[in-house]
Amino acid sequence: MASKSPKGPELSIEDYAAGVKRGDRAVLARAITLIESNKPEHQARAQELLQALLGSGGEARRIGITGPPGVGKSTMIDSLGTHLTAQGHRVAVLAVDPTSARTGGSILGDKTRMPRLAQDDAAFIRPSPTSGTLGGVTKTTRETMGLLEAAGFDVVLVETVGVGQSETAVAGMVDFFLVLALAGAGDELQGIKKGVIELADMIAVTKADGDNVARAEAAAAECRAALHILAAASPDWQPPVITISAKENAGLDELWGLIEAHRQALSKSGELAAKRRGQAVQWMHEMVRTRLERAFRAHRGVAGLLPRLEARVRAGELTPSLAVAELMKAFGLESE
Repeated sequence: MASKSPKGPELSIEDYAAGVKRGDRAVLARAITLIESNKPEHQARAQELLQALLGSGGEARRIGITGPPGVGKSTMIDSLGTHLTAQGHRVAVLAVDPTSARTGGSILGDKTRMPRLAQDDAAFIRPSPTSGTLGGVTKTTRETMGLLEAAGFDVVLVETVGVGQSETAVAGMVDFFLVLALAGAGDELQGIKKGVIELADMIAVTKADGDNVARAEAAAAECRAALHILAAASPDWQPPVITISAKENAGLDELWGLIEAHRQALSKSGELAAKRRGQAVQWMHEMVRTRLERAFRAHRGVAGLLPRLEARVRAGELTPSLAVAELMKAFGLESE
């Protein structure tokens, strides 16, 4: 780590890039804040910074982690992260932070959820407010991952909220998607959604300790049966199912070994590189949609008309289709 960070509001793109590359935590935090800003001038500078850092990062392992409430995601990440830093890895965690629909405030806890990692010099934790974006994943999560890689972190863990469509969003930006499952009385796949199993590169049944070992093994067997009837997403990888205990640090070596085996298998076949190229193109299209919607809503004619049309649709006086047609006309486009 560098001894001192440039201070003050005026930080040049060169200062940002140099600070990120040398792993300066203060500069990295400010760079991520710049990425997250919605101010047009900040967005422009953020893109300059990303361009300046293009090609600077190594090929970090990008791992998405999801699971139902109560499965112990934060505890598992805290245990896995400290397990990896002890082996010499530098670990970054992006904890996707759902935002209250009413107040806009954060409703998740802070770094106290991962107390050991929060005190680890080889780790970096960043809560990532969603601000209502699709799937609970910020529009800047991908760009933040690029900053973290440029800063020398070789493992980036993206924790999802495990609700809505966050799993699909995260699965589309990582190399490996880990689904955590929880054994439950009478329903061994308690809380796990059907579509999530199809996204999984591995399923880990948590809390396999004490009196819960037998239930965890039963849940693992049921997960294997569920995976057996599904076609594997990759011809080079059959998703395994294991049991782990973050409390006892049990199964973490096996978990990480399988993540590395997946990376080796997909790298050898060329699938990993192809997957990342495809994700970059998908990201481009998502950014096009985001910017088009922003331009649409900022259009003077649309901005003036939208509240009135929303009121008429809400009152049942106008169909949504006709409302869209009027908005497209105001925007200067013919509605289909």
